[in-house]
Amino acid sequence: MRKLKNRCQFTLLLCIMLHWGFAQEKNSKLMKYHAYQQDVEFLKINEDLEIAYTDEGKGEILFFVHGLASYLPAWKKNISELKSRYRCIAIDLPGFGKSSKPNSQMSMESYAEVIMGFCSKLKLNQITLIGHSMGAQISMTAALKYPNLVKQLILFAPAGLETFNKGQKQWFRDVMSVDAVRLTTAEQIRVNYYFNFYRMPKDAEFMVQDRLNIRSCSDFKDFCYHVVQGVNAMVNQPVYDFLPNINQRTMIVFGVQDNLIPNRFLHGGRAESVGKKGIAHLKNANLKMISRAGHFVMFEKADESNVLIQEFMAN
Repeated sequence: MRKLKNRCQFTLLLCIMLHWGFAQEKNSKLMKYHAYQQDVEFLKINEDLEIAYTDEGKGEILFFVHGLASYLPAWKKNISELKSRYRCIAIDLPGFGKSSKPNSQMSMESYAEVIMGFCSKLKLNQITLIGHSMGAQISMTAALKYPNLVKQLILFAPAGLETFNKGQKQWFRDVMSVDAVRLTTAEQIRVNYYFNFYRMPKDAEFMVQDRLNIRSCSDFKDFCYHVVQGVNAMVNQPVYDFLPNINQRTMIVFGVQDNLIPNRFLHGGRAESVGKKGIAHLKNANLKMISRAGHFVMFEKADESNVLIQEFMAN
C-alpha cells in the first residue's frame, strides 16, 4: 500500500514538473523575452497591463514614446547621448515590444492614460514628452489631457498634423487588418523599413531583424492586433482640431525626405508643408527640418536631433 502511495505521489510530481516545464517553454516564446536584446524594467499599471521601460540618467525628465509597430530601442542613439544630462525614460506602448498585449481596444486617450498611470506610479511630473510618429500624436493627446504632467513637447515626424476626410479614414481601416500585418512577407517587411529612411543606415538593420524574429513568438498575432488598433486610434481620434488648445512649448522636427508624411497614396507633397500647417495652429511652437533624413529622422540623423533636443531644453 505504501509503495502504491509513493508511486502515485511520484507520478503526480512528475506530471506537475512536465506541466511546469511545458508552461515555461510556452511562456519563453512570448515577445517579452524575444522582442529585442536590451535590458528593461517592468512596471505593472493594472492587473492586465505591464509596461516595459528603461530609466537612465539624472536631471530633467525626457519621456520617449515610440511610433506605430516600433519599440523603445528606436531611441537608443538619442538616449545614449542625452542620459549624461537628463533622466531619460523610454517605454514600450501596450501591444508593442516587451509590454503586455491586452485584448482591448486602444485609443489616443487610452495610450495617454497609460503614460499618466506610469508617471503616477513612479511619481514623475513636469516631463518633456518626446514622441515619434504615432507616439507624437499620443504625446499631443497627453499634453491636452494632462497639462500639469506635460511641461513641453518635442515631436519627431508627428502623426496628427495631416488631416484626412471621411473616405480617406475608411481607406486606412480597410487596408489595415490583423491578417494583412501577420502575413507581411520578409521582403515587404524590409521594404517597409527602407521607406522609413532617406538612406537606411547599417546600424538600423537590427529593427528589420527584430521584426522578422518576432513572427515566431506565441503572441505575435496580439502584436498584429495592436498595430491595427494603433492605426484605428490615430484615425478615430485626430488631434489637429485641438492644436490651438495645446499651451505647452513645442518643437516639431521633420526629415526633409520623409516618405510617410504626408501620405504618399492619399496626398503626396512634402513633410515641411505638414509641419508648417501644424505650427500655424499651435500657440508656442517652432519647426525644424533636417536634410537627408526620412521618417525615422531621430535615428537616421541622431547627432543633429540630439543637438536640437539639447538646444530646446536649454532655452
